[in-house]
Amino acid sequence: MTFNVRLKEEITKIPINLIEKRTELSSFLRYNSKLEKNNIIITLENAAIARRIYQNIKEIFGINIKITIRYQKRFRVKQIYILEIFDKIDFILESLNIISQGTKIEPSFKYLESNEEKISYLRGAYLACGTISDPAISGYHFEIVFTYKKDALFIIELLNSLHIKAKWLKRNNKYMVYIKSAEVISDIIRIFKAVNTLFYFEDIRIYRDHKNMVNRLNNCDIANQEKTINTGLKQIKDIDFILEENYLDLFDEKSKKVIIYRKKYPDYSYQQLADLISEKENFKISKSGVNHAFIKLKKFMEKIKKSNK
Repeated sequence: MTFNVRLKEEITKIPINLIEKRTELSSFLRYNSKLEKNNIIITLENAAIARRIYQNIKEIFGINIKITIRYQKRFRVKQIYILEIFDKIDFILESLNIISQGTKIEPSFKYLESNEEKISYLRGAYLACGTISDPAISGYHFEIVFTYKKDALFIIELLNSLHIKAKWLKRNNKYMVYIKSAEVISDIIRIFKAVNTLFYFEDIRIYRDHKNMVNRLNNCDIANQEKTINTGLKQIKDIDFILEENYLDLFDEKSKKVIIYRKKYPDYSYQQLADLISEKENFKISKSGVNHAFIKLKKFMEKIKKSNK
């Protein structure tokens, strides 16, 4: 079972009140049903969603619904659930604010008075044509795909009213509303009240964030080590020149010690050199003191190069 299927099945088990059922059903039928003059056809692959839609229609409108189960054998065997409604078609569609006087109407906030209704409408859209990728397998991605641009723009506006930022794009003659922020996707799962899936999502998110932080720290350590080694090699080259030309006596005592210890320990950091010199010699030197000695070395070499030119 995929993460997306698991989330949808958990959502279908969460109890909701009658108003939420009507709003969710309105959204679902708008985005995932075939509306004809004499019937409404709903085609589903998820048994839990089929059961929820069936029960909600039965409870709200008290009508009989024809259920057909077909088996699809493309690549793998799977069941297809087809719900067909033949009674009270106009009454159902008008009651759910999908059609008015025989004409399909656009979704509007005037039918969604509270945040609970907005969330129910969003939940219905997600159950109808939405997907959330498994954070353990791929990146963070939430999407709902629509046939019409106006529907995508309405869902964007609906999400904004819930303080959720989303984007949309056109893809293969469809319009996709999508979110790639892990935190925002977590908020959506939370408002759907899918607690178990939320815990799973957050566990994966924490693990990935920790892993990324460790990788960044390791990369930083490696970069610092490479920088230390490269700096040490350059300093060794300068020190070899100074020793060969007998220029060491031109430096003060502390700088001499730093130069000598650098020659012995080319891969040490400035702090390690400072600690070693302070331990071995009769004076204490800090990291900044070691750095100051190497600044003197660098300036001395620059003067030598200028004089040679």
